[in-house]
Amino acid sequence: MVMHVKWIGIDFGQTLMDSSPERTYAMIGDTSKELGEPELVEVRCYRWRLMKERYGSWPIIKEKHRPEIISYVFDDRPGAREIFPAIEQKYLKVADGAIDALKYLRDQGIEVSVVAELKRTLGPIGTDMVSAFLVKQNVIEYFDELITPQGKVNLRDGSADLSYKGSSKEEGSLYDILAKDLLKRGIKTSEAVMVGDKEWSDLTPAQKRGFKAIHYMGYTYHAPSNADFKIRHFSELKEIVRGVKG
Repeated sequence: MVMHVKWIGIDFGQTLMDSSPERTYAMIGDTSKELGEPELVEVRCYRWRLMKERYGSWPIIKEKHRPEIISYVFDDRPGAREIFPAIEQKYLKVADGAIDALKYLRDQGIEVSVVAELKRTLGPIGTDMVSAFLVKQNVIEYFDELITPQGKVNLRDGSADLSYKGSSKEEGSLYDILAKDLLKRGIKTSEAVMVGDKEWSDLTPAQKRGFKAIHYMGYTYHAPSNADFKIRHFSELKEIVRGVKG
């Protein structure tokens, strides 16, 4: 079975971004050293471990509890808010096989967007965690838009659409806005697919609005879903997704 689509949305944390956990302790350590406090590496790594035990995983912390990294792990240390994101970008990378899959999707004439949780107010491209990652990894050229509960950014010209502000992936209101947005461009939800790892925010809410869904399980398996397909590697997209011709 193959799905024919005009648009594909890809979740960020634990999907597009390689979320291998072993690098997070290095981020905490390097930030402490950059702050001139190498003696606090051990205690801060311990606090980080407690956060991970409390919330479950690095991507979940980044999406929903990011301010606590600065306030709890780094004690609101002056400079940490600026230094940690810069250090973080050095350790992050794109999921295995994603770049090749993105090239394929573009060749198929499919619009590609990142659909991400984002707590910070959107600013110019490169000032938020997600677009900074796309720039740093040299993959921004493969994406048309960054869609978040803080707003939508056109990654071609930098223009912002704040109609998404205050929406929610989990509650589904973001997909309500997205469905209307795509329809204005001649794309029905049946011609659009979401790719993500979380059933409760990436998949089921989108499917309830008519979107197709692909459950990505390359890093972790949170919960079962009724997604149209389940994949463990981005290369599998080339086998199941085709552009709509004509």
